[in-house]
Amino acid sequence: MRRVSYMLSEAFRNISRNLVVVLGAVLAVFISLFLTFGSVIFGQIAEVTLEEWSNDVRVIAYLRDDVPDPAALVEAVAAWDGVDSVVFFSKLQAIDEARRLFANDPSQLRLLEDDPSFIPTSLRVAPSDLEEVERIQAQLQGLPGVDQVRSADDAVKRLISLRTSLQTFSLVLATALGFAAIALIANTIHMAIYARREEIEIMQLVGASRWFVRTPFVIEGVVEGTLGGLFAVGFIVMLYRMALQADLPNLISIDVGSGFLSQWSILIVAFGALVGFVGSALSLTLHRGIKL
Repeated sequence: MRRVSYMLSEAFRNISRNLVVVLGAVLAVFISLFLTFGSVIFGQIAEVTLEEWSNDVRVIAYLRDDVPDPAALVEAVAAWDGVDSVVFFSKLQAIDEARRLFANDPSQLRLLEDDPSFIPTSLRVAPSDLEEVERIQAQLQGLPGVDQVRSADDAVKRLISLRTSLQTFSLVLATALGFAAIALIANTIHMAIYARREEIEIMQLVGASRWFVRTPFVIEGVVEGTLGGLFAVGFIVMLYRMALQADLPNLISIDVGSGFLSQWSILIVAFGALVGFVGSALSLTLHRGIKL
């Protein structure tokens, strides 16, 4: 127990001696893990949003007035692969829907009441998967009697593209900063070893084991990495809770669940500790001034 107490006190004494350098190492770990955790959270938000969108996305085919048999068209489209359901919207249903949509827009309502005939009939096609939207849209466009096809395909593509780009950029930058954090921690440990070189030599002369000498430096690195991880988790959780309370558009669902957040918080802190361990181990392995 006395040995453990000594090792811990030595580790924290080393930290207090090189506080500015230690803060730099902690900051590097913080930024690296903040970007990593942030990209994970954003990716999950995009997944949740896409999943919710997939339940509501419809490909709408507006029909010309001369379509002879809409029921046959519905039956044919419903048989396609990738189609979950097809609903025929009559002019009357479309007009009722337009009245609800433009309830707070008097000018649009007036236009609708003056000439409701411009509202077309339509097919509302629910895809079984978001990846089917583009194909269904192209197939509908080729059907006789179809005037125009609309869908949220462009919005879905933009969200997927944005998610992929941000995740890739964040992870590349986080990886680079992770190596920088390891290097900074290794340098911090190197400076601590150099500052205590005479004390270490005396300990070795009186028979202290290699790990008795090494362990305080390993603990120092792990503490620095863990602090960086804790700060990253704390900052992300704070921003996430602020976003939950903010008045965001209903199109975006940012509730990723407390379980997901807790699991990744633990992983991020553990990874921070690992970065610190690797940095300290690297410094102890490469140090040439004193044989450790």
